[in-house]
Amino acid sequence: MSQDSFRRIRSVTLIGLLVNLILVAVKYSAGWWGNSEALMADAVHSATDAITDLAVIAGAAIWTRPPDADHPYGHHRMETLVTLFIGGLLFLAGIGIGVEATQNLLSGHRCQPLPLAAYAAAFSIFIKEGLYRWTHQVGHSLGSPAVIANAWHHRIDALSSIPAFLAVSAAILFPKLLFLDSIGALVVAVFIAQAATRILWPNLRELMATGASPEICRRIADQACAHPAVLDAHHIRTRFLGTRIFADIHLVVDGDLTVREAHKIAEDVRKLLMRYNSHMEDVVIHIEPPDPITPPHHPLNRKGDVP
Repeated sequence: MSQDSFRRIRSVTLIGLLVNLILVAVKYSAGWWGNSEALMADAVHSATDAITDLAVIAGAAIWTRPPDADHPYGHHRMETLVTLFIGGLLFLAGIGIGVEATQNLLSGHRCQPLPLAAYAAAFSIFIKEGLYRWTHQVGHSLGSPAVIANAWHHRIDALSSIPAFLAVSAAILFPKLLFLDSIGALVVAVFIAQAATRILWPNLRELMATGASPEICRRIADQACAHPAVLDAHHIRTRFLGTRIFADIHLVVDGDLTVREAHKIAEDVRKLLMRYNSHMEDVVIHIEPPDPITPPHHPLNRKGDVP
């Protein structure tokens, strides 16, 4: 990832950080003075947004660096760690808000919210939805899961403000339903926990060295076999570093070719796969002659090769 990519990540994240800090102050103050537990819970969520913004800025300075002697495969794993940090922080925030809301429901704690709290919640919905759309567009264009995860953090903050707004408004309009404010906080907690799970699971699978799907492996095999000199492709292995795919593949070619000719075929196939797969970081190709017992293109040649 280039320095231009890092600058784009830094710009969108710094603006997100500034917006989140403003929203934390606005929502917590409005929740405090407006007697709204749901809005103060939403302010805590915005505070975790600000922390993840800082994590993305710090992490991007590392994962955008080119490979070096100590990290020959690049620094993409830092992006995975930052994404896991975002998901973990979200999950803990959701649990904490949920526990406090449940305790207030059981204890019968009630306060009459003021219109100020509803106005602040409505303001947050529009601001965070706009921030989500911009950040997601940048993350998608750069293929960055950490930036996309941070964008979803903005979207969940916007969505979590909706039940806060509805609960506060209902409690204002119908004083007998003051318990709805605590229920609103509980709904916010559920939103946060669900978002955290969606962020955490794919990146945990990456840390466990889960390979690409069978469909992607088959597509790689078919693309390699499109080269006229390739008789078969098998033993395909893949792994992820961030969103980047590293692949190993065995190619069967004519056994009478010279080393130079076989090397040329391997380079051609490598360039072909890199061109057809935008997320392919590198391909290691092993050249081998046909099996004298099992001819090329025989179905047994690919048995068990694609997970």
